[in-house]
Amino acid sequence: MTSDFLRYQAQTSPHPLGLQVSRAQGSYIYDQNGKPHLDFVAGVSACSLGHCHPKVVAAIQKQATEYMHVMVYGEYEQGPALAYCKALAQVLPDPLESTYLVNSGTEAIEGALKLARRATGRSQIIAAKNAYHGNTMGSLSLMGLEERKAPFRPLIPDIDFIGFNNEKDLDRITNKTAAVILETIQGGAGFILPENDYLKKVRQRCNETGTLLILDEIQPGFGRTGTLFAFEQFDCIPDILVIGKGMASGLPAGAFTASKELMAQLGHSPKMGHITTFGGNPVVAAASLATLNTLLKTDLITQTLEKEKLIRSLLQHDHISEIRGRGLMLAPLLPSAEMVNQLVLKGTEAGLILFWLLFEPLAVRMSPPLTISSAEIEKGCSQILDILDGIKQ
Repeated sequence: MTSDFLRYQAQTSPHPLGLQVSRAQGSYIYDQNGKPHLDFVAGVSACSLGHCHPKVVAAIQKQATEYMHVMVYGEYEQGPALAYCKALAQVLPDPLESTYLVNSGTEAIEGALKLARRATGRSQIIAAKNAYHGNTMGSLSLMGLEERKAPFRPLIPDIDFIGFNNEKDLDRITNKTAAVILETIQGGAGFILPENDYLKKVRQRCNETGTLLILDEIQPGFGRTGTLFAFEQFDCIPDILVIGKGMASGLPAGAFTASKELMAQLGHSPKMGHITTFGGNPVVAAASLATLNTLLKTDLITQTLEKEKLIRSLLQHDHISEIRGRGLMLAPLLPSAEMVNQLVLKGTEAGLILFWLLFEPLAVRMSPPLTISSAEIEKGCSQILDILDGIKQ
């Protein structure tokens, strides 16, 4: 880590890891000395096909030679964006057909919230406690942790919270509620899965009250949990689906998808209800299409569950009380936050990339590329066990 990095580039914490990156390939990131670091984080679930996947790189290179940005979103018909939206519609259940391409997951959340209020004429938004949907002002308003919101208040009004998996709270969804927004699998809270048909019951309550259901698949989407999108496992189809992170295998991307009828609400009264300059960028769309096609034409998605079994079988240690999550979205829990810190930091020294979760200090993030091999999993898990052996409780 150089002094220039600390001086000239804005920091997000007092103590960044500061790895100096020279290149990345497959499951490895290489530092300035050429040392390989096995990546068990994948850019926080963003590099779904690993680093510099040849099909994604080829799609980017081809598109970059034809045209890049030419017009703000929605005015021109640009081949890669159209092809991607059509491909999504073909693999999503009805009525999810119309996709608005944006630049990030948090922008997609903003667009989804606007669409819900516009379509219903209601203002109340209900989110889950310990939710994380991004850090722009609307997304931040949905965050369940007050200490992270307080310095930035006032935020957007009329936000209420329910407990994730708490069925008693569902009565708080009423005919005044524009939308309920939930992560299909809670991320920052510690990779919490819905239980006891919870999402199905939320869907039913939304139907009863005329409330739109928004599902945030920014982290679990694109094959990470054993299906293309995690909601497919829980018998619950949202009115608005929000995606991002792994969508373009490392390029900045996001989108929200709804029915054609619902999405049309952003086109009038007022027109241009959401606008973006770079959303649907043709290079990013080409990378997104290459990512989607690769996932659909290989067995990488089904392999995630086999790789989960391997990880769970290998990570047997007295310091690990449980492993939360599904597929390659996993979070081992340790006895203390200090032990988590030591594992992440000692992992970096040993050439293994691990990371923290936002709201669960006892959890370690494990979200490797879907392309990671069994041998690489065995290597990384062996390193974790060696480090834990050296940490005193």
